[in-house]
Amino acid sequence: MDSIDRKILLELQEDCTLSLAEVAERVCLSPTPCWNRIKRLESQGYINKRVALINAGKVGLGVSVFVHIKTQQHSSDWLKTFSDTVNSFPEVAECYRMSGEYDYLLRVVTKDIQSFDHFYKGLVNSIDGLSDVTSSFAMEQMKYTTALPL
Repeated sequence: MDSIDRKILLELQEDCTLSLAEVAERVCLSPTPCWNRIKRLESQGYINKRVALINAGKVGLGVSVFVHIKTQQHSSDWLKTFSDTVNSFPEVAECYRMSGEYDYLLRVVTKDIQSFDHFYKGLVNSIDGLSDVTSSFAMEQMKYTTALPL
């Protein structure tokens, strides 16, 4: 990856709706070489997908909750079951296996506290071996970006 590839990635992560001509102009390439670079970046896994970022509040999903999970289970079978279960919940926007005090961190998005409670009950009743599940409600989103600092 060279500096032009990085410029292409910067442009696309800011606005993936830019036309090929606009991206090419912004990175000082003609369209064909720019297109070839974009296709290469996709095939090499630098670009996972191009998506629209939705305003959660506008679609009625204004509650963000961070769920910290501890478990005494660490077998590969348990991890597979945990991963499959967490991935089956559409409310889970992100899930991380962590170092430190908690084993997992989820970011959960729901419309209200009652909806979160329904999710929470479903989660804890679906997974055996959870020793501590702690939830923190986000009061205010002070920064949110998907852009990586390239």
